[in-house]
Amino acid sequence: MARRTIEIEGERWDVYPSGRVTQYTRDEFGLVFEKGTGSERVRRVTRFSPLGARRPDTALAELSHRQLVALFEQSQPAWTSPETDYARKTV
Repeated sequence: MARRTIEIEGERWDVYPSGRVTQYTRDEFGLVFEKGTGSERVRRVTRFSPLGARRPDTALAELSHRQLVALFEQSQPAWTSPETDYARKTV
């Protein structure tokens, strides 16, 4: 699975496709933003509709830093998303 690392407000976040398949799998997919490890891990999730590229790995690779920041800004906490099983914390 493809991963990218970006810096937002001085913090490093890993970004990767969620891997969850929905009825919209050909039109959109989830992205997970994650920082920290163990009980300090924080995750945020957003949905993304790529133009052109169909594979999530390819679409993620084609996003610019600015586009990733914009997606992060519209993301929601992991506990609000089925992509992360509505988890409040990851241990």
